[in-house]
Amino acid sequence: MLETLLNLDGGFLLFLQESVRNPILDNLMIFITSLGNGGMIWIAATIVLLIPKKTRKAGIMSAAALLGSLIINNNIVKNIVQRPRPFVTFTDLQIIIPTPSEFSFPSGHTSSSFAAAAVFYRHLPKKLGLPSVILAGLIGFSRLYVGVHYPTDVIAGVLMGILLSYLAEYLVNLFVKKLKKA
Repeated sequence: MLETLLNLDGGFLLFLQESVRNPILDNLMIFITSLGNGGMIWIAATIVLLIPKKTRKAGIMSAAALLGSLIINNNIVKNIVQRPRPFVTFTDLQIIIPTPSEFSFPSGHTSSSFAAAAVFYRHLPKKLGLPSVILAGLIGFSRLYVGVHYPTDVIAGVLMGILLSYLAEYLVNLFVKKLKKA
């Protein structure tokens, strides 16, 4: 069962490499994937949200979700699972960005993107929230396109990011409620 899933994952990546990659999309996907490096675009957006009082709570929720993604996915889950990158397992797969040093599962770029974007979608006007979710999806897809994650890594990143956004929302609301009682 796991071998079948691994072969489906690898087969999809090889399909992207052989049938979809082209110089124009290569440059676009390299740019999009770089937006997720270190979660910097989401950190920058979160900092902007922290400034006006009207969006501060969403900014705090996003910061908490991003921190959760860093701690849980990048520092704990990746090191427990220790899944090799797809280009290590499928030697015909060629990556088009510098070689990442961490393990593959789950996708940290995708998790942080969806952690912040899900908060933005639920707590900001749709004209800001919806483009955030679209960008998060593009960042997740770009990780497949450039050859550094399996589809299941990205799916797990989406699910973990959304879950962490809800956890952050719950904890921030709980904290605010306790502050109001004090």
